[in-house]
Amino acid sequence: MTQADPTLAPRAQPEADAAPHPFAESAPTAAPEVEEALSVSRAEFDALQQELDQALAKADEHWKLYLSAHAEMENLRKRAEREVQNAHKFALERFFSELLPVRDSLELGLAATSDAVDVAKLREGVELTLRQLAAAMEKFGAREINPLGLRFNPNEHEAMALAPTDQAEPNTVIQVLQKGYSLNDRLIRPAKVLVAQAPPKSAD
Repeated sequence: MTQADPTLAPRAQPEADAAPHPFAESAPTAAPEVEEALSVSRAEFDALQQELDQALAKADEHWKLYLSAHAEMENLRKRAEREVQNAHKFALERFFSELLPVRDSLELGLAATSDAVDVAKLREGVELTLRQLAAAMEKFGAREINPLGLRFNPNEHEAMALAPTDQAEPNTVIQVLQKGYSLNDRLIRPAKVLVAQAPPKSAD
């Protein structure tokens, strides 16, 4: 009697329930969790979309405000340029109107010289005209610099020469060759002056 071939003997089958089949359906309880996760993600997406829409609306509103402000600034710049140009053109208008009476007086005085000249009246007319001119200049902030007898001030005076003398203190103005003027405290022309200097000591 031949022995049975061991290879033909039936093998022991593994337990069927040891591992799940790879194509087996998932447990019924997994589906609700997936649906819940999807619903949360959708809610978040809707919230983000709403925030994005609001941000875009704000950006559009700010852009319109920027364009409006830019246009307003451009208008202000052009208006300021026109005002500056007009100020340059007509800055002397009031001063010119104040000088007109001075010119009228000078023309009248010149016309009067064609007749017999009365020196006293001519002098009176010139003095009147000079007062008119001084008043017009003072009205617009002009100040006369006439430092006779004052100490020399290099900020307002220009020394033309030093004059040795014992009749005045050294470094004082003894003669004004040409008056100076300032406009609103800004020097326009310094006064040209002679300045006293101590006389040299004698050898004795």
